[in-house]
Amino acid sequence: MAEHQDPSGFYDSMPWREEYGPGVAKDFRAPAFRNVVELIRRSGTDYAGKTAFTICLDNGLHASLRYHEVDALSDQFMGYLRDELGLEKGERVAIQMPNCLAYPLAVFGTLKAGCALVNINPLYTADEMHHQLSDSGAKVLVLLDLFADKLVTALEGTAVEKVLLVSVADFFPGLKRGLIKTVLKLKGQLPRPPVATEPFVDALAAGRKRLRDPASNQCVALGPDDLAALQYTGGTTGVAKGAELTHANLLANISQINAVAGPAIRRGEDTVLTALPLYHIFAFTFNLMIFYQMGCRNVLCPSPRPPSNLRKAFEKFTVNKFSGVNLLFHALCHEDWFRNKPPHLLNLSVAGGTALHKSTAEKWREVVGSQILQGYGLTETSPVVAVNPPMAENRLGTVGIPLPGTQVRVVGPDGTVLPGGEMGELLVKGPQVFRGYWNKPEETAQALRDGWFHTGDIAFVDERGYITIVDRLKDMIDVSGFNVYPNEVEEVIESLPGVLEVAVVGVPVPEGGERVRAYVVTGNPQLSPDDVIRYCREHLTGYKIPREVVFRSELPKSPVGKILRKDLRQEARAGKDG
Repeated sequence: MAEHQDPSGFYDSMPWREEYGPGVAKDFRAPAFRNVVELIRRSGTDYAGKTAFTICLDNGLHASLRYHEVDALSDQFMGYLRDELGLEKGERVAIQMPNCLAYPLAVFGTLKAGCALVNINPLYTADEMHHQLSDSGAKVLVLLDLFADKLVTALEGTAVEKVLLVSVADFFPGLKRGLIKTVLKLKGQLPRPPVATEPFVDALAAGRKRLRDPASNQCVALGPDDLAALQYTGGTTGVAKGAELTHANLLANISQINAVAGPAIRRGEDTVLTALPLYHIFAFTFNLMIFYQMGCRNVLCPSPRPPSNLRKAFEKFTVNKFSGVNLLFHALCHEDWFRNKPPHLLNLSVAGGTALHKSTAEKWREVVGSQILQGYGLTETSPVVAVNPPMAENRLGTVGIPLPGTQVRVVGPDGTVLPGGEMGELLVKGPQVFRGYWNKPEETAQALRDGWFHTGDIAFVDERGYITIVDRLKDMIDVSGFNVYPNEVEEVIESLPGVLEVAVVGVPVPEGGERVRAYVVTGNPQLSPDDVIRYCREHLTGYKIPREVVFRSELPKSPVGKILRKDLRQEARAGKDG
């Protein structure tokens, strides 16, 4: 097809291969493992005595598991799923919990049993849970006990046969475990389950009995093309769909990331602070899998909201690796405790999920003393497509260069490949690209054409191969025939002192087209909508200036802190807030 051909030869020449930096292979290297389980097994052996995961609560209470313990406990969960429940290869297990010690055990045990993982946001409503459970056909649900009150509606008509309840206190020493559970009960945060459930720790005990025969410790045979995860899209532009990620997809992306970022990570020595939820694909691949393979310590924080929840983790542990989204970096830079005692040993910070604003990146460097490397990816690409290389130039404002083995194109509305430097929709092809949407052949055919994934993102690629994401195609605002990209307007408004959060959307006007509306969260009670508009007049051309500014106490966000423009756009088009 014409849209996949490169008449200029620019994309086929892959200029980014010269930009990775010293010690980085230019070409994709096939993973050393046939499936993710082999990777998990290898790390459990190679780093057996090292600390793998530490959970740190906002009050400073913490507990840890070593690599050999993670391997043994996840074996027990494998035994429970495979031998106690009789789950077959490929059946789905839904895991719905925040960052805690039970999460990697449940994930690794699910994969060892040959089952497919279904990650679910623990903050989902009962209806949202029901959609994902019903769509995936999950047989087992592993759920944090704080959310058990949603189960009646969530489970109705689904294939779920067993619900296991996890406590955030699981795997803490006895006294600490009792203290945490007592506090939760006193706060009334432990609802009585309305349906039959079983404690996750009891399931492990049952699995352990099944594994007394050494032969039963063998994992289910898995090939590269077997399904590893049904990872649901964020739903930021519509109903969430299950992206089918194979073992080959995940291993490829792990290998690609390691090729570029591996030289900046010290095997068996570094400590990564994981504030982003592991059930999100960015943190799943980067924070969980990359650092587990590298034998590093992973400090898990159940929630980064408010940002002060991270204070004890930064104070108690020598954190030198960190990942986040623009909003989290921005918020930390405005916390007194963080500014007064910044983590100066932090030498690798990676941003994804949303556009990293220049003002945030500059403030982070001023406070911390090191830079943020912005990357880019999607659920459908396992997720990383591109990143600013740690061993070479960090080009602020770009999402970096494609990972080894990744091909890109930029196409116009008719599918014609545009020359380098021109703006259009970004297409991606590579071993990390998913195989399709679960039970949605029409959507799969629309998104995947001849192996090229149509991202829906507007971008351009410069002469050296660095990619700039302009905005989501669906978020573009049409003002009297002129295109307005929300990211550009948001970045200007965020640089106004006193602005904490901002989102820009288009609102239809009777004569056709749209007008620009900005939603703003401010920490300055003196700031007015007119102040915001006047500031925009100084930095933006006329048609990009918001005609309306709506102040809010908070903005709707996804699990990783991505502001949900679609929700604001729906409100605006329903006639709310003006």
